[in-house]
Amino acid sequence: MRRDIPIVGFIVGALVPLLGFLVVYFIFRGGSQSLENFITNYWKDNRTFAKLMTLSLLANLIPFVYCNSKRYDYISRGIFIATMLYVVLIVLLMFVW
Repeated sequence: MRRDIPIVGFIVGALVPLLGFLVVYFIFRGGSQSLENFITNYWKDNRTFAKLMTLSLLANLIPFVYCNSKRYDYISRGIFIATMLYVVLIVLLMFVW
């Protein structure tokens, strides 16, 4: 079975920013704030929440660079497509809603 398919990269590119968001949560949480309170506090201000999402999106660099170095071109494409979908969501949060 071939592993170098775009859907694998898309799944990785969609899940890694969620782990990145948890890292951002552990870095920026105020005191012992729960994850639910953290999200609701920042969700009130869409621009700030979009900035937090942008920081968590940087986590996609790790699998993207790894797949490029191993020449998994199709997986890299899937990661890129998932990243661009996140970027569209971030732009909508910042300028539309």
